[in-house]
Amino acid sequence: MSRAAAAGDDPFVAHRSLLFTVAYEMLGSAADAEDVVQETWLRWDGLGEAERAGVRDARAYLVRATTRQSLNRLRTLARRKEDYVGEWLPSPLLTAPDVADDIELAECVSIAMMTVLETLTPTERAVFVLREVFDVPYDEIAGAVDKSPAAVRQIAHRARSHVDARRPRVTVDSTEQREVMERFVAAMQGGDVQALMDVLAPDVVLVADGGGIAAAARVPIVGASKIAAFLRNFPRYSEGTSLTPVWINGALALRMDGPEPVGTSAISIVVEGGRIARLYAMRNPHKLDRIDTETSLSR
Repeated sequence: MSRAAAAGDDPFVAHRSLLFTVAYEMLGSAADAEDVVQETWLRWDGLGEAERAGVRDARAYLVRATTRQSLNRLRTLARRKEDYVGEWLPSPLLTAPDVADDIELAECVSIAMMTVLETLTPTERAVFVLREVFDVPYDEIAGAVDKSPAAVRQIAHRARSHVDARRPRVTVDSTEQREVMERFVAAMQGGDVQALMDVLAPDVVLVADGGGIAAAARVPIVGASKIAAFLRNFPRYSEGTSLTPVWINGALALRMDGPEPVGTSAISIVVEGGRIARLYAMRNPHKLDRIDTETSLSR
């Protein structure tokens, strides 16, 4: 980086966390988001003094550049996902507990919401993220996605309706989340099928992402009885295994570490009515490199 960036007086440095958050929200991949941020930096650093002087709003310029790079990267990701083995989930991020204090940000970066964003088209996802998460004006979004402001408004409305129909509707405080997780862990460790049934919602869904590398169910498992039967054998493999509460993507979650075939997982849960309604188990080791060190997210 240039001396200005190294000294911390470059706008890119001031907004780097924001740019990573934008790219991650659009891509669902921390590694790809880092690549996009690096590409944005190279473009910014390559501007001459006169060009930089002509940039009236550095934040808007950098967000626009990051959005365009992310849209290009989404095409590569789409091809990669076509050949992906099993279910594809976003790469989990270890975050500080205070991310949860920003309720809107925490909801939008949650694993459940990131999974919903996967169902949008690339342009819909870009428009939704920029408008709903970062409150970017429509005319600025139009410049980032090469659409008219009127078209962006229509895309935003369509994307919002799509997401609202699929997003988790219940906000649960961390105390209830932790209590439900403790019941779930106790039931798993004890191989207690009835206790598992009691903590799981009747129509609970388990989605696991092993990427063809780690052992994982390749299709979602639906229903409390099926998931309880699937998990009841955990004690057989659990010697030397730890289940640790952690903050993943702005919410309380579980980190599991143990010898094979347990391995390492980041397990995100959605709680509704005091029971687990969704379980997301990220097990692909190539996606777990951001669960050891906190990642800074910002708006």
